[in-house]
Amino acid sequence: MLVYHYTAVGDSLTFGLGTMPGSGFVPLYRRMAEEKLQQFVAHENLGVNGLTSEELSDRVVRLPAYRFHLQQAHIITMSIGGNDLIRAVKLAEGRPSRDVLDAALYRCQEHVNRIVGSIRRIKSAGRQLYYIRAIGLYNPYPAWSEATEYVVRFNRHLIKLSDDYFRVADIYAQFLGREKELLSVDGLHPNGRGYRVIAEQLHRLGYKPLK
Repeated sequence: MLVYHYTAVGDSLTFGLGTMPGSGFVPLYRRMAEEKLQQFVAHENLGVNGLTSEELSDRVVRLPAYRFHLQQAHIITMSIGGNDLIRAVKLAEGRPSRDVLDAALYRCQEHVNRIVGSIRRIKSAGRQLYYIRAIGLYNPYPAWSEATEYVVRFNRHLIKLSDDYFRVADIYAQFLGREKELLSVDGLHPNGRGYRVIAEQLHRLGYKPLK
């Protein structure tokens, strides 16, 4: 029997923080993929709470376990970038200046380029079909115009990386104005409904070239 392998890398969204075990987007999306592909989908969740883009880049480049699971994967999802913004806010003890946010965004974009490039190189050594799906950012600080600009620019950068193997799930538009409905009590992480929205957006991107 054919088995598809799904590897999820990223931050607390991949981990599923903010909801009950089994209700994060990774297990939800795994079940959607299994139903669509009509084959068993084995999965490895490598999500880490608080992970930044620089830390994920280091793991993808240097850790044999990460590289092994990515090499085996037919399906790869990635959630990253939110903690770069959150960390910039915390380091500024509140509301950082535009220059601070611009610098944080630039560094984040460079790390994302490195992550995606590294995954593509890992996959180029194999022959199996695969795809990568990135989860775009929603805005954890919707009242701040500077944070909105950061999120929009980050998402545009992700979309520019798109090709036949890499596509981006639009989360920003889905969460905009629905933060109270889709975020957990901490106001930063999705609740069960929010994670289902993420899984559904991933599902809408399709499963090519697997199906």
